[in-house]
Amino acid sequence: MTQLKLPDIAAQTQEYALPLNWVGMCGVAQPVRFEGRTAAATVDAGVSLVDGSSRGIHMSRLYLALESLEHQPLTPLTIRQLLADFLSSHEGLSSAAYLRLRFEHLLKRPALISPLEGWKSYAVAVDARIENEMFHVELSVSVPYSSTCPCSAALARQLIQQQFQADFRQEQVDTTAVLQWLGSAEGILATPHSQRSSAQIQVRLHSKQQVLPITELIDRIEASLGTAVQTAVKRADEQAFALANGQNLMFCEDAARRLHKALRQIEWSTAFKLRVEHAESLHAHDAVATSQWQWDVSCAA
Repeated sequence: MTQLKLPDIAAQTQEYALPLNWVGMCGVAQPVRFEGRTAAATVDAGVSLVDGSSRGIHMSRLYLALESLEHQPLTPLTIRQLLADFLSSHEGLSSAAYLRLRFEHLLKRPALISPLEGWKSYAVAVDARIENEMFHVELSVSVPYSSTCPCSAALARQLIQQQFQADFRQEQVDTTAVLQWLGSAEGILATPHSQRSSAQIQVRLHSKQQVLPITELIDRIEASLGTAVQTAVKRADEQAFALANGQNLMFCEDAARRLHKALRQIEWSTAFKLRVEHAESLHAHDAVATSQWQWDVSCAA
């Protein structure tokens, strides 16, 4: 029996010739190697379809090319080679290639005072593309932190002052009595409200950058804010965390400005944008601030 050649429908000429900006796959499960560990990633991979007469691209070629991520450490060079493979496998069809990786980055974090430590998971995304023969990589991270409202802190202090005046009317006060009062619920009758907050940061990497500085970026973000959420703690750590919050009172505008200043000092970044969200404990809505530097529509991933 003569074996028939399998039909290639994608190679058929398209009657309505129209180029397409992006064609590919979203949500592909793919392991990636990063910092000596393997992470479970979700991948979006695609190319442009500049040949409008062609019915479609070869998605299986994109899928098979992704296998390289399993065997090589994830670096800008690895990603650039992968995108180049996308284009070489679609010669004559495509002029641009795109890749988006999403995975969780696990870091072991020490407690503030005690010898305890625990794991924290950070959402990471890597966006890369080759367009007009130019290669770009953007790195995104989401970092949780605590924010204490400066306004509520000031209002709480005022209530404590008023209560002090009511409880200590005499001109001369006993130090021991004041000390006991300060340690009582009757004395410190009001506290400022805090909320779990998050910072979403996206930075464009310098073209000569050889590694993906994910951990370094997270460390800089947490250091600039001063109130990173904790893992395993003892009471001494919780007290140190309360102190950190008291010394870093922040509106969302304050957090955004702190981050902007810290990101401007990064030598391997050529552009960035940031968004901070404070999940209000006073209101039913969130407080949000954004900022960016050298980022415009043409930079967007």
